Amino acid sequence: MTIKLLAIGKTDSKPLQLLISEYENRLKHYIRFSMEVIPDIKNAKNLSEAQQKEKEGEMILKKLAPTDILILLDENGKQYTSVDFSNYLQKKMNSGIKQLVFVIGGPYGFSDAVYQKAQGKISLSKMTFSHQMVRLFFVEQVYRAFTILKNEPYHHR
Repeated sequence: MTIKLLAIGKTDSKPLQLLISEYENRLKHYIRFSMEVIPDIKNAKNLSEAQQKEKEGEMILKKLAPTDILILLDENGKQYTSVDFSNYLQKKMNSGIKQLVFVIGGPYGFSDAVYQKAQGKISLSKMTFSHQMVRLFFVEQVYRAFTILKNEPYHHR
């Protein structure tokens, strides 16, 4: 299985990007992982919230293969402990999925079309984080999940 993270807009912060890269490199020992950044919409300030979500939604859906399983990182999604998330990933791997795609949307969330295509929603917290921070937190949690599955000491129970 491959895990792919799609995110709207680039990460401006060099220190954050270094940390994200650190966890991406660590993940290579466990699974094929990639992160793809979908560029910010040009002239977004001239668009309504709905128009912006619609355009971002079109770009997200273009990145998906028909067999991909789409999971949205959404504030209204299901919350997991790190151990439960590792079990969730294990079940997905056991089910024979080729590619599991997680998406961090833009500032206004997702279009209806993206919600309709999604097979699940996960929330990392009840708190709100910047889209750039969510990337780091998510990649770290995927890494943590694999160390849990391998009984490695990174995650202390």
